Amino acid sequence: MVWLPIAKAINNRRKYMPEKKLIFTYPSPGNLQVKMSGDWHIASGIPSIDEVILQLNTLSDIGQIAFNTTGLSSWDSGFAAFLLKLIKECERRKIHIVPDGLPQGAQKLLLLARTVRERKEVSKIASESFLALIGNKAIGIRDEVITLFDFLGQLTLSFGRLAFGKAYMRWGDFAVIVQKCGAEAFSLVSLISILFGLILAFVGAMQLKLFGAQIFIADIVGIAMVRVMGAITTGIIMTGRTGASFAAELGIMQTNEEIDALKTLGISPIEFLVLPRVLALVLMMPLLTLYANLMGILGGFLIGVGMLELNPVEYFSRTQAAVGMNNLWVGLVHSIVFGIIIAVSGCFRGIQCGRSAAAVGESTTSAVVTGITSIVIATAIITYICQLLGV
Repeated sequence: MVWLPIAKAINNRRKYMPEKKLIFTYPSPGNLQVKMSGDWHIASGIPSIDEVILQLNTLSDIGQIAFNTTGLSSWDSGFAAFLLKLIKECERRKIHIVPDGLPQGAQKLLLLARTVRERKEVSKIASESFLALIGNKAIGIRDEVITLFDFLGQLTLSFGRLAFGKAYMRWGDFAVIVQKCGAEAFSLVSLISILFGLILAFVGAMQLKLFGAQIFIADIVGIAMVRVMGAITTGIIMTGRTGASFAAELGIMQTNEEIDALKTLGISPIEFLVLPRVLALVLMMPLLTLYANLMGILGGFLIGVGMLELNPVEYFSRTQAAVGMNNLWVGLVHSIVFGIIIAVSGCFRGIQCGRSAAAVGESTTSAVVTGITSIVIATAIITYICQLLGV
């Protein structure tokens, strides 16, 4: 009777002793079989890879490792992590792994974890001909144009929904974007516009002084700034400042899957993110352009009065006589078109951004390049139309 409690205690201890989860056998010389059993969960503890490394160090002639998981009851990601470490160690030792004995799910996880995506750029350059590269580039441009038109179509529909009061746009965000696009850009626009007016006046003065016609500097600076240069200067500034900011903001949202979250919630990213940015920049660009015109004329005034000793009243009178309303309206049309171009370029590149940090930088650069290039092209088109109309 004394031995009965002792026997029960021994049985209970055996019952709660940790189960041996790794058993090593050697079916044939050079072959190691790893038998796995029990529950392989992180919570219950995963055996250390050091146990397998100890076996590999004990027998240096092992060339192949196989698995036996018939006793494996359940497993989680800790099991896959253990196998991944083991495979990397075997690759380092040049030992062949036979994964057939592993569960199908674990084999798929290992295949997915070890799949290395090919660098398509390198393979294309190495294998494709010159004509194939040109064809692929043309196809890429075609796809990008189709995507752009789809983006513009969605944006147009969003403006229509806004007109009927159905667009999902927060006016608080719109007010913040207006402040960033407008008031916070005044200092930079002031500096660049004054310097640009100084340059125009100084270059004109060098030639007009030869004929004693310095007063016509007011005509050159006034017409140039009001008609096109004020809008172009503001457009380039806002492309580098605001367009790049839009691309970076939306690109990071794309990387962090915030845009996908909006789509999941049934909210259109075009209405929620793009629409307020486009609307804010289109509204602020004419105001910034008018301000840039004034600063540019002020820069020309400083050169005319300070260096050429022109009469200040005569300078402003000449500017008022030279600059007509036609020039002002042409400049405002430029500014509105530039505002649309900058906002669309920045938002489109941001929405199109990939899901990596490098992709955010590429989208920002692409937004600036696209914006400036489009501004130059739009300027040429508008100038040609104005010549045809006689404006």
